[in-house]
Amino acid sequence: MSVVAVFNQKGGVGKTTTSLNLIAALARRGKFPLGIDLDPQAHLTLSSGIRNLPSSDTVYAFYSEQKPLSQIMHELPSGAHLIPAHMELFKIDSLYGRNPNITHALKNGLTQELLPDEMIPVLIDCSPMLGVLSLNAVFASQRLLIPVSADYLSLQGVNRLDAALKVLEKPLGKRIERRIVITRFDSRRRLSYDIFDKLREHYGNDLCETRISETVSLAESPVHGKDVFSYAPHGQGAKDYNALAEELIGRGFFNP
Repeated sequence: MSVVAVFNQKGGVGKTTTSLNLIAALARRGKFPLGIDLDPQAHLTLSSGIRNLPSSDTVYAFYSEQKPLSQIMHELPSGAHLIPAHMELFKIDSLYGRNPNITHALKNGLTQELLPDEMIPVLIDCSPMLGVLSLNAVFASQRLLIPVSADYLSLQGVNRLDAALKVLEKPLGKRIERRIVITRFDSRRRLSYDIFDKLREHYGNDLCETRISETVSLAESPVHGKDVFSYAPHGQGAKDYNALAEELIGRGFFNP
């Protein structure tokens, strides 16, 4: 089992878009991935076409009722599975934040239920807040994928996130493997190239070569509850996320 958290403390960088379309890209390759929506806004859930679920059928029940993850999985048309989110997740920090074991709850749940199947890739769409839910994702994951949009404020945000991860690495006793992917890349703007070059200069091989272009199809597909491969299979967005999946697979990012 390989577990990847898609995380950035800054909103609007394409975190959910990346989660949605990488899950679909992996499913198209016959890998039957599992997506987990750990954001109380439930954007990955909505973008996948899942709506109006009671909290008992979502990941909230895993925390509040210790409901097994296998009982709240929903199959998507792509063949992937999703553990959906619910707005009740906003309560998790206040309800369980003082429980010293809560940050390892998701890791324990995944280990108990999915560890025997080493071929399942798991992608976690994280909340942008560095709280109980994000710590659950980080501690459950072997690797992090960090989307960074091609703008100055996003560049500053990834530098702060990198510093925060280094603090978290101390209790873990190891470096958290990570890759940075630039999103919302506009080839008509010099700034996009400048941001990409600065990321490469600072992060080297941790930066993905694939750049995700800002396209209409990527913005529109979630409105229809579809990934970009279902909505616009021949568009630039589909080409970019297909290339990103190939790059990450080639670099062993989804290896157990």
